[in-house]
Amino acid sequence: MPPVKMRGTQKPKNTKKTIRRLISYMGRFKVLWIFVFLFVILTAFAEVAGAYLLKPAINDYILPLIGSQHPDLSGFARLVLTMLTIYIVGALSGYGSERILIFISTHTLCNIRKDLFHHMEKLPLRYYDSHQHGVLMSLYTNDTDTLREMFSMSVPQLFSTFFQVSGILIMMIVLSIPLTLLMLTTVILIMLLSAEIGKRSARAFRRQQENIARVNGYIEELIEGQRVVKVFTREAETNRQFEILNEDLRRAGTSAMSYVSVLGPMMNNLSHIQYALTAIAGAFLVIKGFSDVGTIASFLQSNRSFSRPLTQVSQQFNSVLNALAGAERIFAAIDEPIEGDEGTVDLGEQPKGDFAFKNVNFSYEENVPVLKNISLHATPGQKIALVGSTGSGKTTITNLLTRFYDISDGNGEILYDDIPLKTIKKDSLRRSLGMVLQDTHLFTGTIFENIRYGKLDATKDEVIAAARLANADYFIRHLSDGYDTVITGDGASLSQGQRQLLAIARAAVANPPVLILDEATSSIDTRTERLIQQGMDALMKGRTTFVIAHRLSTVRNADEILVLEKGEIIERGNHDVLMEKQGRYYDLYTGAFKLE
Repeated sequence: MPPVKMRGTQKPKNTKKTIRRLISYMGRFKVLWIFVFLFVILTAFAEVAGAYLLKPAINDYILPLIGSQHPDLSGFARLVLTMLTIYIVGALSGYGSERILIFISTHTLCNIRKDLFHHMEKLPLRYYDSHQHGVLMSLYTNDTDTLREMFSMSVPQLFSTFFQVSGILIMMIVLSIPLTLLMLTTVILIMLLSAEIGKRSARAFRRQQENIARVNGYIEELIEGQRVVKVFTREAETNRQFEILNEDLRRAGTSAMSYVSVLGPMMNNLSHIQYALTAIAGAFLVIKGFSDVGTIASFLQSNRSFSRPLTQVSQQFNSVLNALAGAERIFAAIDEPIEGDEGTVDLGEQPKGDFAFKNVNFSYEENVPVLKNISLHATPGQKIALVGSTGSGKTTITNLLTRFYDISDGNGEILYDDIPLKTIKKDSLRRSLGMVLQDTHLFTGTIFENIRYGKLDATKDEVIAAARLANADYFIRHLSDGYDTVITGDGASLSQGQRQLLAIARAAVANPPVLILDEATSSIDTRTERLIQQGMDALMKGRTTFVIAHRLSTVRNADEILVLEKGEIIERGNHDVLMEKQGRYYDLYTGAFKLE
């Protein structure tokens, strides 16, 4: 088994576009943003005012009172009380702004998940056929988790830092233009260096995100395929392939985290150097008489307040870069074109179930024909059997019946009750179809809920009647809680045959005019097959039915059997007619030629 290659994984292309899109989500809370702005401005004002008051505290009170025998501290006490009040207001405002920002962030993430899930429900089956399920699950787990981390930590930090730094910068200009120019020069140099490291870090995080998705996809495939792995004793090989993917992830993660781990200490130490240079320059200005001690003390406090949030923001690059890479992947999925439906016709409540294929040709990939000149006619109530080797086009016919895929113009025509299939609304079409697949899927919930999935408003009596029709009622009643038995893990506690019976009951409760049975009895033993055959016949009575089966004994009573090979119908007729011909069907039925 070769290493898994991701298909459809979107590489980040436009960070600015992604940021604008995230802002558009957060912009839905306009009223709350007003309060955020007010609280942040108050917080920034408190930070600036508190630092500025150091100047009069030193110049007007501390220095003049040095050496005084009976100092009057009343004015100094009032100033300290004022500073305390300002800082308390700033702390409360900071708490308020961060609390509201967390509310906005969590709701934004909720909306993104909702939009992603709703959009994926509208994507065509082709999208899921061409993307690993593990890669898609990574959008909901790893990628949304990185967004959660950014929204809960980085966004509040970035937002408050912007206003805080802006206010402090204005005050620093007021205090000392020369020191401000020195500080800005060093900050620009630090930010340029950080930007270069940030670019390299962004590339590393993109590689890490891609490798995480590869590992997730591979793990999911192996978990689902454990029976196959164990039967063929491929544990060592799968371990080897996992080690390759895991090593790629380790290298990408090491590279990404290395840049981040360098950035934080570098910013911290450079800020200390900047502070020292500013202090030396300030001392020189005081000595030369160009400034005073209070102004320099206030400026140095502001300088620390200016550098600290910048350092904290740099330490958030980890989550920001990681989240942006994940957000671009999520938005790429949301931007995938949804399943089109140009149909305008509603079939109503009582479709007849008349299907006709007229010279249909179809390809999943260009220049790789799957169906060639297929013509068939299924009249209401007729049972049509499709047989042939794997890859002959049987399932593709049912994919076209359900409009999971559509034929392109000029490749024949499909009619349903004499209506061109493309003109019928997909929802209306699919409501008239009942489908039982070879790979049965059951949902976490009760037996009753799984059967009623075929008709959400079905009564208890209707569900039980459907189960009896499929001969599932007997085994259901012998479960621990009967119809209220909860199943999980895709019905892992049930046998394959029991799961298949529930799928048949689900189709029965829907009571559709057309049935599609794709290897519906392939996983049922001979005894169980005999038990359900009568019920299946009753279910199919009066309904147009398409049956795909390798077990040819299940299609003996079909009105017409179509034998397909390499996308073409090579024989057609009922069982007796085809046996008399002694062609491919005869060989299949007698075992002279085995289906592959």
